[in-house]
Amino acid sequence: MGIHSFHLAEVPPTTAARVLVGHRNDPGTAGLQHIEHLSLMTLGAPAISLERLQLRRHAVFAQWESEAALDDYLAGDPVGQHLARGWHVRLEFVRRWGAVTGLHRLPLNADTMDDDEPVVAVTLAHLKLPQLARFFRWGRPVERLVRDHPGQTLALAAVRPPRTFSTFSVWESVSAMRDMVEGRGGGQAPERHARAMVEREREDFHSEFTTLRFRPLSEHGFWQGRNGIVPTP
Repeated sequence: MGIHSFHLAEVPPTTAARVLVGHRNDPGTAGLQHIEHLSLMTLGAPAISLERLQLRRHAVFAQWESEAALDDYLAGDPVGQHLARGWHVRLEFVRRWGAVTGLHRLPLNADTMDDDEPVVAVTLAHLKLPQLARFFRWGRPVERLVRDHPGQTLALAAVRPPRTFSTFSVWESVSAMRDMVEGRGGGQAPERHARAMVEREREDFHSEFTTLRFRPLSEHGFWQGRNGIVPTP
């Protein structure tokens, strides 16, 4: 049974620039089925800001044939060795909405989750460049909603210019994530996510978009001095 992984690491800017410019979804690494290289950004940051592209802070989302293939990559690949010095979580795929090329073969439903289970959510989108201003107008309030939500233990976004955008979040429970998505719960303007989804349905910001839900399997390393980011069931 294959797995997915999400990685955060500090890397040299030259390494980050090289893999972003030369990005391929399947670069021929043994056991690697799909990979996304991205640079971190600050949720809620101004649309034009140095916080929107942090070359030293690298994120990777990948799909693997097996944990052994991931272990080999972290031990033997030059970029993988940088990632091995950071933080990552190994993931069991549960559910997919939408589709992007390379991940479209994942089933819509592979399993179910209990409401009180910790859950990881990943979104990946290819933006329509003429929609960029509109995307930020509706997306930045959602970024702040997720960033400030008490039910998440880690929430961030990442980009690969010019048009690939991703979010990653770890939640204490499925019910906490669902409350955010559906506009329930406390905080200021909890309906921001639900309103943005209505606007996306009216006129899509993206040429491709997917939301993926995962069950966390194991957590490895540290990110900015933190571990234990994934809640214990």
